[in-house]
Amino acid sequence: MPRTGLTADRVVVAAADLADEVGFENVTLSALARRFGVKDASLYSHVRNLQDLRTRVTFLAAGEMIERIADAVAGRAGKDALAAFAGAYRAYALERPGRYAATQSRVDQDLVAASPAFRRTAEITYGMLRAYGLEEPDLTDAVRLLRGTFHGYCVLEAGGGFGAARDVRTSWDRAIEALHVALENWPREAAARGAGAPDRSPRTAGTGSPCPTGP
Repeated sequence: MPRTGLTADRVVVAAADLADEVGFENVTLSALARRFGVKDASLYSHVRNLQDLRTRVTFLAAGEMIERIADAVAGRAGKDALAAFAGAYRAYALERPGRYAATQSRVDQDLVAASPAFRRTAEITYGMLRAYGLEEPDLTDAVRLLRGTFHGYCVLEAGGGFGAARDVRTSWDRAIEALHVALENWPREAAARGAGAPDRSPRTAGTGSPCPTGP
């Protein structure tokens, strides 16, 4: 019988909190059971296995993260939207390290396709980039640039990887300015093909974002 007061939602939130404390990769059913003061078997009434638990944490974190981003970019466009998006992304990554790590894990694509959180993330990301006049395949390339920059910077910052005296926030702001300039002056592949370059574009539009399941 399920333990009274123990629900799937409580289990997933507790797992996300544990991930922030000890690292997403260190979340186990045994550690979570100890937190609730129950035996491991009690959790199987609420999650199928460890992979199911970690997938649920990923979706929880993705939903939380895109809510922050959506609030930040609302009513903004161009550089203002980019800076707001980037700032919300960085804040979540630094404040919720275990949850953020979950958003960078690989998830079954069928589950991703059915997830409102991941669909919303893609919609907001692509909407922001379309304001720069980008279309596929340049949209997918731009998403990869943003993801690589944001993720790499946040991981290095969280790990103390920046040793120079230069303030890391100042460097972040400069990086966002540089990304804005790059997006405004994007070397569009469609134009290149018109000049005789080979067609290397994908046959279907991308559905990605700076989250794990992006391109």
